[in-house]
Amino acid sequence: MLSWYAFNGALEQGFVYGLTALGVYLTFRVLDFPDLTVDGSLPLGAAVSTVAITAGWPPALSILAAAAAGFCAGAVTGLLNTRLHILHLLASILTMIALYSVNIRIMGRPNLTLLGKPTVLDAITGLNLSYFGAPLFFGIIALVAGAALVWFLSTAFGQAMRAAGDNPTMITAQGVDTRTMIVLGVGLSNALVAAGGGLVAQNQGAADVNMGVGTIVAGLASVIIGETVLGKGGVLRGVAAALVGSVLYRLAIALALSFKLGSFALTPSDLKLVTALLVVAALVAPQLKTRMRRR
Repeated sequence: MLSWYAFNGALEQGFVYGLTALGVYLTFRVLDFPDLTVDGSLPLGAAVSTVAITAGWPPALSILAAAAAGFCAGAVTGLLNTRLHILHLLASILTMIALYSVNIRIMGRPNLTLLGKPTVLDAITGLNLSYFGAPLFFGIIALVAGAALVWFLSTAFGQAMRAAGDNPTMITAQGVDTRTMIVLGVGLSNALVAAGGGLVAQNQGAADVNMGVGTIVAGLASVIIGETVLGKGGVLRGVAAALVGSVLYRLAIALALSFKLGSFALTPSDLKLVTALLVVAALVAPQLKTRMRRR
């Protein structure tokens, strides 16, 4: 049975990682670019935000610094792919591996705490919202980021970026440089992920060099689960699916970890197995729906 505390925590985590899901949606669905850089850019954002706050920066400004660092990381992946002609998957893996050392160099150690330091959550401490404060705060941030992404992808520049992923031959004939679009798109994606990493670090009170392991899997799971529930469609539905999927994914994880059958119970060490099963179920569900409709 899922407790209220676990439900509230899953809701909070779902919104905190909502920016990560939006970043994965941008590369996975919009650009059709398999990007593993996010496993390194999330801890990059956490590291930059934590170090900036420790140095006396305002917490909100540290999130912007984290987003800028994430954009640079994503741009490196894009440049490796478009300029050096390295396969996109391999280019993202190379950047991800390099970011492990970069993150340690930024923090000066494998992890760094924010104990006693200000965070963005200080803005709601005096509002007496009890358990609802953090989920509501992060939910507003996720919705604002989602609305901004929908607006951006609806502009002429955003539509050109969408076309670069959907039909590069056509958009090239229109005079658009698809290489530039890929670099900027992957950079924007990782900026969202790194900003999410900064929020995660401030929410958890620490940054760790290994906190990004499995980010791409969780992001893909969020996108796929959301699309299974809401269906595929335009940009608005895609962004909404990413955010809804992020929350549903965290709720499913919390529900699975609270599952008990006699003496058997799942533990946090089973998290990767549960994630894999969720992704498989989300991928198979649309096929089952189609078959049932045909019958």
